[in-house]
Amino acid sequence: MTKTIYDEIKKRIDRLSDGDIVFTSDFSDVASLATTRKFLGRQAEEGVIRRVIDGIYEKPKYSRVLDSFVPVDPEKVAYALARKYHWTISPCGDVALNKLGLSTQVPVVWTYVSDGPYRDFKWGNITVSFKHRTNREISHMSDISSMVVEAIKALGKDNVDERVISTLRGKLSQREKETIFTETADVTSWVYEIIRKVCKE
Repeated sequence: MTKTIYDEIKKRIDRLSDGDIVFTSDFSDVASLATTRKFLGRQAEEGVIRRVIDGIYEKPKYSRVLDSFVPVDPEKVAYALARKYHWTISPCGDVALNKLGLSTQVPVVWTYVSDGPYRDFKWGNITVSFKHRTNREISHMSDISSMVVEAIKALGKDNVDERVISTLRGKLSQREKETIFTETADVTSWVYEIIRKVCKE
């Protein structure tokens, strides 16, 4: 029986794409938590998967260019956690600035606003941090709208100049601008004024 269970878990791992995130609870329909932990631990020792933090594993992605495995992608971990716990999340702070081309600094703390609780997940020198926002603040916005709002807030009113506005204009498609302009109508007035300048050239 145990071998059959292990075969099923292994089959599911084999079907994962490189870089995919998996949780011990993903196998709860076929095995107990203890059995899954034991088998995933063995698979990690063999290099089939690698443990990120307790209960979270990644199917490693190999880079022929680097001739090594690619580091775990914090963003994939963040969105995997959001799916698992049914949270709505969006990048904020340095993550939002980096993704929108407003900063070249690679975050050490990957921060997201979330309608879930405040939570931090750490491995190595990386932290994925979730900061609570009420559902009404983020659930009605698309990812791109929420990210733009959070990026502008991170910069602060006095630090948004023509360079920032020009960068956002160039980064966003016309369809994204139309979406953002519509979805952010109820945000803080100074933030919306900047969005208006970005979206209505």
